[in-house]
Amino acid sequence: MPRLVLILGDQLSEDLSALAKADKAHDIVVMAEVQAETGYVPHHPKKIALVLSAMRHFAASLEADGWTVAYSRLDDPDSSGTIPGELLRRADAHGASDVIVTRPGDWRLIKALEDIPLKVQQLPDDRFIASMAEFEGWAEGRKELRMEYFYRLMRRKTGLMMDGDDPAGGKWNFDHDNRKPAKADMLRSAPMQFTPDDVTEEVLALVEARFSDNFGVLRPFHFAVTRGQALRALDHFVRYLLEGFGDYQDAMLRDDRFLHHSLLSPYINLGLLNPLEVCQRIEAAWREGHVPINAAEGFIRQIIGWREYMRGIYFREGPDYTGRNALRHDRALPWMYWGGETQMNCMAHSIGQTKDEAYAHHIQRLMVTGNFALLAGIAPHEVHEWYLAVYIDAYEWVEAPNVIGMSQWADGGIIASKPYVSSGNYINNMSDYCGDCAYSVKDKTGENSCPFNTLYWHFLDRHRERFEGNHRMGMIYRTWDKMDEARRAEVLETANSFLDRMDAGEVV
Repeated sequence: MPRLVLILGDQLSEDLSALAKADKAHDIVVMAEVQAETGYVPHHPKKIALVLSAMRHFAASLEADGWTVAYSRLDDPDSSGTIPGELLRRADAHGASDVIVTRPGDWRLIKALEDIPLKVQQLPDDRFIASMAEFEGWAEGRKELRMEYFYRLMRRKTGLMMDGDDPAGGKWNFDHDNRKPAKADMLRSAPMQFTPDDVTEEVLALVEARFSDNFGVLRPFHFAVTRGQALRALDHFVRYLLEGFGDYQDAMLRDDRFLHHSLLSPYINLGLLNPLEVCQRIEAAWREGHVPINAAEGFIRQIIGWREYMRGIYFREGPDYTGRNALRHDRALPWMYWGGETQMNCMAHSIGQTKDEAYAHHIQRLMVTGNFALLAGIAPHEVHEWYLAVYIDAYEWVEAPNVIGMSQWADGGIIASKPYVSSGNYINNMSDYCGDCAYSVKDKTGENSCPFNTLYWHFLDRHRERFEGNHRMGMIYRTWDKMDEARRAEVLETANSFLDRMDAGEVV
């Protein structure tokens, strides 16, 4: 009797644990494009197109390698519309009762597979560097689960950028060197782009027909959809962009949406690239003298540090993590997040490029759209679902802890020792957004003042009881207390007026 081998849309790896345990001669690979997965949040059309095209190309490569693949297309009239439904349909057709699957990356699908009336074996996803048991062992008994210390464990385990037992260059972290503002450069390269083939064009037509009302622009579409293309994108990044990645990874420019960023995260998260092979390629470029140490270390930290750590937190904290709301924020997500007009230049550009590209880099996500949502008191679950919907690299295991924990402080400090909040001054220092904004970043009060300036103090004031004892925030509260009482009242009045206008639906 054959077994079914379920491969999900973000598991497009030839060395997947489910494939490793399967028998090519007898077992049936099941892959399914289903409405339930394209619609549980209103995904960006580019994200849907990337996943479906990559799935179709991967299925073709499996068939060429001798696997039997039962593939369901989104427009298949016989499709049940769900992953469990397709498993049951294929089980009935092939007389199977056993299913092998690599554990999904969100609790929703894990639960759905546990409830199906088939014998389902969920195997560990060993494409990650740290197993869940390893992360649990590191976390056990610690009062604070800080990424920096987990990152050091991963450096030692992999040997990446290590000189024996010591970190290369004498430091674990070169982040201090990675905060330079960038200038426009017409000669700066861009991430590698690919022309859609016939398979991708067919997917694009399907997505246009079905998801035209979703937030986001579908065309042009230039993402890699095969492992071979993803490897070319990696080579291009290392050769042309990695050298400046460290210096300018936090910079933002209106007319340069990518700067020195790689746009490799969609391919890593789909499974087209292995995270360790990417980091080894980066390290080799540094050891060969092609890129500075701060560029290589900064990039590797994002992969074996943050990415692995976020996955560990997500599964350690459990299925209720996305519902956490430690600060009890309950404001509805403003329409500007879905493309509505706003006078805030930084928000307009960050959201505008998200609509066009299904992409914004980590500082735009954390210190612009995320910072504003936290300062304004927006309900964290709404913020979480927005990020999950609009970004091409967003999958819940990595998106949720970044948003719920790091960005919105909704987990009460499990990830971040203090909230990631700032006034407009940070955005002004790291971008060219503020120069022609309708609001003045130099004004601290009044209707023309940058909303980040007044909302910053408004946030700290309303959450004073929780944060004034934080050793990293005491000086901030002392600065607030030194302000003239009338000035503090004016700041809060300006912030409340802004929030009232936003709640009323006015363009702010």
